[in-house]
Amino acid sequence: MLNKQNNKQFLTMKNFKMNIFPVIIALGVVFLLSSCAQKMAFLNSSVVPGAEGSVAIDKDKNENYAIEVKIMNLADPKKLTPPKTTYVVWMNTERNEVKNIGQINSSTSLLSNTMKGDLKTVTSFKPISFFITAEDDPNIQYPGMQVVLRTTAE
Repeated sequence: MLNKQNNKQFLTMKNFKMNIFPVIIALGVVFLLSSCAQKMAFLNSSVVPGAEGSVAIDKDKNENYAIEVKIMNLADPKKLTPPKTTYVVWMNTERNEVKNIGQINSSTSLLSNTMKGDLKTVTSFKPISFFITAEDDPNIQYPGMQVVLRTTAE
């Protein structure tokens, strides 16, 4: 009787291991696919030498591109020469178009004087590269000449 009980426990444990293995593999694949966001770094800038940042791009279930821009040490645009009022993020698309995707919202925190900025947006256009300009109007349709940061084209 004891031998049958041990054999039954062994078979139950073996079935459990065989059933759980595909689940673990499936969860691993889902995790890897969901963490496959493309990331681009901004190159060093001669206009704002201390500025640094990156762009994360992730394709969502609707085939749109979720874009998150993060910037640190970006100087107040009013301190540039000539002074400007805001920073605008531009996207070069695979169709060779340039799109204004929004302005950088920047601030300092209570515990740090480091100027940080970010922008989160979604677009249906496939991004190729990004650049940031200093502008007087955040709603302009064409970028000005004062390019502050730029990524490289992939």
